[in-house]
Amino acid sequence: MPSSALSLPPAAAAAPVVQPRGITAPGSTTERLLVTACALAVGLSGCALMPLRRQPAAPTGLGAESRQQPALSGDGRWLASLVERAGRTTVLLQERRSGRVVPLRHLRNRQPHSSPSLSWNGRYLALVVQQGGRRQAVIEDRATGRQIPLFLPAGQEPQQLSLAPDGQSIALELIQSGSQRLQLFSLSGMLEPDRPPGFRDSGGGPGLQP
Repeated sequence: MPSSALSLPPAAAAAPVVQPRGITAPGSTTERLLVTACALAVGLSGCALMPLRRQPAAPTGLGAESRQQPALSGDGRWLASLVERAGRTTVLLQERRSGRVVPLRHLRNRQPHSSPSLSWNGRYLALVVQQGGRRQAVIEDRATGRQIPLFLPAGQEPQQLSLAPDGQSIALELIQSGSQRLQLFSLSGMLEPDRPPGFRDSGGGPGLQP
């Protein structure tokens, strides 16, 4: 009685599995990992050949005019710099992020300005101004609206300055009898401290003490 079961011919059953030439089927786990690593390497090398695109800087609102001698407040909020206005070097005080300009009425008509310096929170702006035929160091107190002139001994004229972040001392480069020298002055009897939030404040009173 013929059997209903199907059987392959001997030649077909013994035929080997033919693989395309040049391609090896990944059989083991190690082989599959090697294939994946090679594909990833090719992909990364292709990405490395792509040119990098420079991203434009975020606008700060500070304007495009030429600036000199920039000075930042300790908290980074305020920026003082020198610009040319009507042929005169003038200090410009701005809020750094918005570009808002702060009016400095006490400094009008006292150009050229030079060497601006700011305290920590931007309360005090120190700089050198023109006073008649001489240069003078002054401090603008933005909290009270006062301007404090720093009266120096006769024969000394300021060229550059640097205000301490807390407003309690100032370094001056002075010209005297044709020679230059540096001197540090205490402002603790003149200005209230301008310190970061959380610090205890104290001070006040007249006088410029070396």
